[in-house]
Amino acid sequence: MIRIEKIEYQDSELTYEGVISYDDEIEGKLPAIIIAHAFGGQSQFEENKAIAIAKLGYVGFAIDIYGKGVRAKSPEEAQILMDKLNLDRNLLLSRMKTSLKTCKSLKFVDNNKIGGIGYCFGGKCVLDLARSGEKIEGIVSFHGVYDSPNSQNEIKIETPILILHGWDDPLAKPNEVIELAAELTNKKADWELNAYGHTGHAFTNPKANFPEKGLFYKEEADRKSWNRMIEFFKYKFEE
Repeated sequence: MIRIEKIEYQDSELTYEGVISYDDEIEGKLPAIIIAHAFGGQSQFEENKAIAIAKLGYVGFAIDIYGKGVRAKSPEEAQILMDKLNLDRNLLLSRMKTSLKTCKSLKFVDNNKIGGIGYCFGGKCVLDLARSGEKIEGIVSFHGVYDSPNSQNEIKIETPILILHGWDDPLAKPNEVIELAAELTNKKADWELNAYGHTGHAFTNPKANFPEKGLFYKEEADRKSWNRMIEFFKYKFEE
């Protein structure tokens, strides 16, 4: 049976509220995938992804980067919440590491088989975790944002990276994709990029319907990217 549970966790600054989902009929410790949310904060979208991951036989952990009860009520409010962390990437990284530590503390999680995925702003979050030198089994960015907090540092990226990208994404233009590829190559990362043509930002979100802004759902890219993620983690968790 697929279980869904809210979980509180803390650092020295805040209390956070995440959502975990897992199949309680599977015995033993399970691989886990943390899910970093888009700029509005944790939502039903990320919770649904946690459930979908549980159905794959893993633990899905929809993490909270903003703090318990802090959820944007408008795009303007979401921008303010995101900007605070965009301007302090060390704080962003600290919150990601707190979430990862919490995931590792769950009694039914196999600490040797943890991955991460992120959507939009969440893609930046999981990329920053990998950029820090943290080693987990893999991270996947769905229509993420690619600016690096310090592309010139010499920290080797130990975590394999899969970028799932809409080529017409106005928030990650071709030159920024090339810059990311150069950064990952220079830092010796094991990386892969899948780009989907005629596809913009937020292509996995059925509620995205702003084609004039380059933000729109694309069913085919959604399906292809999810299936590629499944293949990626199946390979990484079985290595």
